[in-house]
Amino acid sequence: MTIRAVVRVLAMAMLLLMCLPIWAISRLFCDGAFMVRFFLGRVGWLLGLRVTVRGQPVAGNVLYASNHLSWLDIPAIGGTTPARFIAKSEIAGWSVIGWLARIGGSVFVARQKRSETREQANAVSVALTEGRPVVLFAEGGTGDGVTLTPFRPSLFAAANEAGVKVQPLAVDYGSRASEIAWPTGAGFARELKRMLNRPAPVRVTLHFMAPINGAEVDRKSIAREAYRAVSGALGIAEPAMPEKLAD
Repeated sequence: MTIRAVVRVLAMAMLLLMCLPIWAISRLFCDGAFMVRFFLGRVGWLLGLRVTVRGQPVAGNVLYASNHLSWLDIPAIGGTTPARFIAKSEIAGWSVIGWLARIGGSVFVARQKRSETREQANAVSVALTEGRPVVLFAEGGTGDGVTLTPFRPSLFAAANEAGVKVQPLAVDYGSRASEIAWPTGAGFARELKRMLNRPAPVRVTLHFMAPINGAEVDRKSIAREAYRAVSGALGIAEPAMPEKLAD
C-alpha cells in the first residue's frame, strides 16, 4: 500500500470518529441524513473525487435509476444528495462496510433470489415513502465503462406501488470510465486498494435527467425510458432492446 493510500485511510478514520458522535446525537431529532451526506462527500474528496452536477436532483421520495461502475459512485452520489442505496443483502454481513451501509440507511435485497422479488419490492416501496431519495443501480452489477447493460425492471415495481417519480441518473467519468470501472473478477479488497492508491483528481459528472412518473408507467417501460436517458447522457450507443425484458 502506498503512502497516499495510508494517508487516505487515516484521514477517513479520523473523519469517521468525528462524524459518529454528531450522527448519534442528530438521531435523537432526525434521521441523521445530513451527516451521512457530509461524511460521504468528504470521503469522496479524500479519494480525489471532483463532482460536477448537471440537472436538478428531485428531492424527497424518488427513485434514482443509475448506471454503476465503481464503489466510488457511492460517495459521488451520496455526498451530493441525501440518498439511500439499494444494496446486495450479503453486504449487510460485511464487518465495517456493512455497518457503515446500515448507518447510511441502505436497503438490502437478495437480488439473485427470484423467489424473494415480492419482499424486495416491498422493502424498496417502504423506503420510498420515508422522505429520502433511493438509488437503484439498475444494471444489477457494475459495468465496464464502455457498454451499458439493459436495466432490470423488477425493482421498478416499487416505484409503481409507492407512486413516486423515477429520475434517470448517469454517473459519467468521461474518457476515464473504463479505467475507473471495477475489473471483472476483482474482489472487494483488491478494488478498494486500487482506488485508495489512485492519484487525484478523479472527475465525475452526475447527470440528473427528466423524471418519469412511476405512478403512471409500468416497470418495464420505466426501465426502457431510464436506460435510454442514461445511455444518451453517457454517449453510449443503445443496443436493440428486446420487447420482453427479463426481470
